[in-house]
This record gives sequence, C-alpha cells and structure tokens, in this order.
Amino acid sequence: MTTTDSGAQHTVRSRRAASSGKDPQRRERIARAAITVVAERGVDKVTHRAVAAAAGVPLGSTTYHFATLDDLLAVALEQAAQDNVAQLREWAKALPAGQDLAAALSDLVLHFLGPERKRTVVEHELYVAALHRPALQQASTEWDAALRDLFTSYTDPVTGRMLSAVFCGLLLQGVVRDPMPERDEIEMIFRRALGHSGRT
Repeated sequence: MTTTDSGAQHTVRSRRAASSGKDPQRRERIARAAITVVAERGVDKVTHRAVAAAAGVPLGSTTYHFATLDDLLAVALEQAAQDNVAQLREWAKALPAGQDLAAALSDLVLHFLGPERKRTVVEHELYVAALHRPALQQASTEWDAALRDLFTSYTDPVTGRMLSAVFCGLLLQGVVRDPMPERDEIEMIFRRALGHSGRT
C-alpha cells in the first residue's frame, strides 16, 4: 500500500468518525425512512433519493451509509424485524399468568391485521423481497429464528416452530385476503396447532 493510499483511507475513516459524531442516529434514521418509502411506494420503487427525502438528509448520506439499494433494504428489513420482535416481547411480558395462549394469539393476529395492518403489509413486503434479493435473506432468516424462539419459550421447540409458521402464515393470508379471517377461525387453528386447550 502506498503512502497516498494510506493517507486517503485515513481521511475516509476520519470523515466517517466525524459524521458519526455529529449525527450518530443517522444510519438508523435512514433505515426507518426506507421502511416509510416501502409503505408509500412498495419495495420496487425505493430509491436512494426517495429515502434521503423521507429521512431529511442529503442524498450523499444514503449512498455513504448504503452503497446499494439491497444494502439499504437489508438494513430496513433488519430494523423492521427488530421492531416487530421487540413489540412481540412486550406483548408476551404483559400476558397474565394462566393466559389462554390460543385466544391471546388470535387477538394478536387481529391486531396486526387491523390497527397495524399497514405496518404488517410493509414488513411482509420486505420479507418477501428476500426471494429475489440474496442480501435480504440473512435478515429474514434471523427474523424467523427470533419468532420461533419467542413461541418456543411458551411451549417446546417443535410447537414453537409450528406456532411461528402458523402465525406468519395467518398474517400473510390476512394481508392479501378479503375479507379478513374470522376470529373463531383463527383461534381454532391455534388450538389445533397447540394440541390442547392453549393455556400457558
């Protein structure tokens, strides 16, 4: 490596450090802005320019932190997954002792398909985008694992995996199906998956 190359790399590192110090939350803000753009336009219409506008940052900031759109979408998916899992953990903490798990999960599905439908649609758009964007596959896999672990903590490894698949499947069907599934139908599916009365 030449002295010139070394000096150039030092300059780049210095600029990055200075940028992080001035606005340490900028990268996360850009990722969240990407989620907003997906909600408004869909995954295929995401551009660095649109995300920069939504984040309120210069265009150069998005390309600085995310060289490609796939890089940006991967971090947006990671952020969406983290938010979703955090919300589910809070939900789990709030469950009373002896809660009917099948009934609670049914209410949760209806919540995600009702008041939080828009957010659910965006999360699934990002998740499904991993089919054609290899850069997103790790984030989607980690999301699956986090959900599986959460449900396993209330049941067992096999049942937890099954509940995760059922939960995600019901949400995916719910965002593309009209009308929304009936609560009794959802609860019946969870009870069958649990194989008993569905009590924790």
